[in-house]
Amino acid sequence: MPFDQLHRRDFITLLGGAAAYPLAARAQHSAKLRAIGFLGSTTPSAESQRTAALVQRLRELGWIEGRTIAIEYRWGEGRPERFAEIAAEFVRLKVDIMITGGTPTALAAKRATAVIPIVFAMTGDPVGTGLVAHLARPGGNLTGLSTQTTDTVSKRIELLREVVPNLRRLAILANIDSPVVVLEMGEAQAAANTLGLEVVTLEVGRAQDIERTFETLGRADGLYVCADPLVSANRTRINALALAARLPTMHDLRENAVPGGLMSYGPNIPDLFRRAGEYVDKILRGAKPAELPVEQPTKFELVINLNTAKALGLEIPATLLARADEVIE
Repeated sequence: MPFDQLHRRDFITLLGGAAAYPLAARAQHSAKLRAIGFLGSTTPSAESQRTAALVQRLRELGWIEGRTIAIEYRWGEGRPERFAEIAAEFVRLKVDIMITGGTPTALAAKRATAVIPIVFAMTGDPVGTGLVAHLARPGGNLTGLSTQTTDTVSKRIELLREVVPNLRRLAILANIDSPVVVLEMGEAQAAANTLGLEVVTLEVGRAQDIERTFETLGRADGLYVCADPLVSANRTRINALALAARLPTMHDLRENAVPGGLMSYGPNIPDLFRRAGEYVDKILRGAKPAELPVEQPTKFELVINLNTAKALGLEIPATLLARADEVIE
């Protein structure tokens, strides 16, 4: 089935399915339906490519919505308090498996249950944040895919410096309430110090903090943005504020660079969600999460937004454009 049809169906399910045709009612119609709870960290439109890739892979493996599985979609809209509420709801609904995207949602799911299997489709550092004991043998009820965000911090800063050769003072925007972001911020500070850069941090914990931090920033030559649900939910606003301040931005995620950011370098996220479908398949067929190794990305992508570069008066080196996986014009 084409992705656009999957998007449409997912959105219709979100608007009406959960209220009009709850999981319990669907289960009465078919004892064979396996229940999956999808805990999205932002919104259905922001994560449409992710859910489409997941649903497509599940379908290829024989798990079809309404016939062999029932997927309950819930959306946190970047608000951490919603993550815990949704995870608790899935426990009450007794879903067979939870799927999460991002470290905060995975942590909320872990706190909610030690019994229901949880597949995290992406998380920055599952060992460092305590989600699993080891990558090779997770050891609990969680497994999935790691973006290894901290391992690629230096690469992102070096790429930003290629575009901004006079980079001297680097601002780092980070949600300090997120454990993995704290780790990434530490790596970014260390990498910047190694390159002889001065660092200033913009610490946020709520959407209301974002504009205030920009107002107090002062001078900076570039902005490193640590991805998390709060940032993703406010990415357009962050990029607009950065553009107004004449700040070239570097993001982890393509989806955060597209709406006005300058660059991103990181794993292909839809591919991770597609691979998450394979974990779901194995677990629904009897595998134990504790024995399924956490896997790492195989596809990384460099995205450059030429529209933003022109607005900032920056010329992207031809050698860098040639290396880019996607150029937005």
